[in-house]
Amino acid sequence: MKTMLMISLLFATNAFAAKFAIDPAHSEVGFSVKHMMISKVKGKFKKFEGSFDFDSKNGELKDIDVKIDATTIDTNNAKRDEHLTSPDFFDVKKYPQITFKSDKVESKDGKPVKAMGTLAMNGKSNKVTLDIDYGGVQPDGQGGEKVGFSAATKINRKDYNVNWNKSLDKGGVAVSDEVVIEINGEAGSTKSK
Repeated sequence: MKTMLMISLLFATNAFAAKFAIDPAHSEVGFSVKHMMISKVKGKFKKFEGSFDFDSKNGELKDIDVKIDATTIDTNNAKRDEHLTSPDFFDVKKYPQITFKSDKVESKDGKPVKAMGTLAMNGKSNKVTLDIDYGGVQPDGQGGEKVGFSAATKINRKDYNVNWNKSLDKGGVAVSDEVVIEINGEAGSTKSK
């Protein structure tokens, strides 16, 4: 009886999930910020990687670990990108990487809906909550799975020492403090746990 119980527990533990890796060819890490109080400017990072454990049977998600190469920022304007990589903003020579690591993930109706964790950027670390939109899972035709998702959060850039701004002649500022971060993508299972 004890042996059967041990085997059942071992199977349950090993059957938890697969390790998934974000597929950069089908994913995007982006952001938007209000410019001159009247419009939004969007940008993205060209290089990033991430992984997480996911059980597609019950929608349990854990151990999210994302790394973003801050030097690859792209707002479709070379002069602006150069300014964004400077000490006025991301200071990429000192802090070339942005990271997110989850502490806890909430699920509802068998789907992950929120991921709480630490966002580290520009020498500062703060707790954030990502709202998750789970897109579903499909077999990849090679014995693994593909999962689709999007995640978003809002941060105050000043919480990360990104303080540069410019006052406008008619009031207001050139860049809003609030930044919306959005991750859209696909990830593939890499190995069973």
